[in-house]
Amino acid sequence: MSCIENSDQKAQQVDVNSGDKKPRIALIMKSLANDFFSSMAEGAKKHQQQQGDEYELIVNGIKDERDLSRQVALVEEMVANGVDAIVIAPADSKALVPALRRAREAGVVVVNIDNKLDQEILEAEKISIPFVGPDNQAGAKKVGDFLASKLKSGDEVVVLEGIRTSFNGTQRRLGFEAAMQDAGIKIVDSQSAQWEMSMANTLALSMLSEHRNVKAILAANDSMALGALAAVKNNNKTGEVAIVGFDNIAAVQQAIRDGQILATADQHGGELAVFGIEHALRLIEDPDAKVEDRETPVDLITAEVLK
Repeated sequence: MSCIENSDQKAQQVDVNSGDKKPRIALIMKSLANDFFSSMAEGAKKHQQQQGDEYELIVNGIKDERDLSRQVALVEEMVANGVDAIVIAPADSKALVPALRRAREAGVVVVNIDNKLDQEILEAEKISIPFVGPDNQAGAKKVGDFLASKLKSGDEVVVLEGIRTSFNGTQRRLGFEAAMQDAGIKIVDSQSAQWEMSMANTLALSMLSEHRNVKAILAANDSMALGALAAVKNNNKTGEVAIVGFDNIAAVQQAIRDGQILATADQHGGELAVFGIEHALRLIEDPDAKVEDRETPVDLITAEVLK
């Protein structure tokens, strides 16, 4: 197996034949402590094992989704390491662009997954990087619409946003807002919990205390949904305050089955990195190929789906 894992959380190295001409692809993700990115890494490694003669894989992850400087450093390390391609789920839609421009200038193929890079910054840096991932706004709208079907016009809800400089965080917020507006449901508070469970728990406790009539919490990822769930339980409002999330991690699937969380969105994390890797392999094979985005599936997950 030609796979090297080199993350801030763990490092496992496998000998690589220096004479092997197979392309080397670096997968750079956000926190591997988040089940979504852990499943993404596992999906990528499984694909590489199945396609072992086709390419080598280096898997990287940062400890904290907010550690932008470390993710920039990982990009620079992978370029210095001589990889042929970088497939990246950027922690920030803007801050990673200059480092990725330098990677492109060094001849490295770059494919953006999960969180879309900011188009204005890409244009300012004069580079084109393909995005392979779901329509986050449409996915959040599906989740919000399902929640709205369980509420009534005039009900009050709150939103736990992701990092506001992340494109996917912004798109999910917009999807939630559109669904609530269509249903005549009032968002009485919306704050960023920066994708983190503990921060979401703290914010949700505060929101529930300040807004006594809240009927639901819309969380922009499942880690924050779990933090919200703990807050709802702490306030003895289980069954009174609905919760929705985004990512379809295992813990939330169980909470949906148990009736504690209403719904989430599945952007197929286990396959998302694979889609990006396959895109990178095509660009390595044909450097003159047209650089195009590729939209991937996102599906509503409810108790009915999980039966």
